[in-house]
Amino acid sequence: MYEKLKNYALIICLFVFLFVTIGNALHLTPGAAFIGALSGTPLVIFGFNRWWDAQCREETRGEQPASEVMALGERP
Repeated sequence: MYEKLKNYALIICLFVFLFVTIGNALHLTPGAAFIGALSGTPLVIFGFNRWWDAQCREETRGEQPASEVMALGERP
C-alpha cells in the first residue's frame, strides 16, 4: 500500500513539475501547459522505465557466469 501511494505521489509531482516547466519555458496558456504536462507525464515515465530496465539487464548480465546462462524455453 505504501509503495503504491509513493508511486502515485511521484507521478503527481512529475505532472506538476512538467506543468510549471512547460508552461513557463514555452510561455503557454494554462490550458496548453496542462495538455502538455498531461501528455508528457506518461512519456517521461515510459522513457525512464525503458532506461531503468536496460540498466538492470546490464548489471545482471555481467554477474552471471556463462555456464549458468539458460537457453530460452529452459526452466530451472
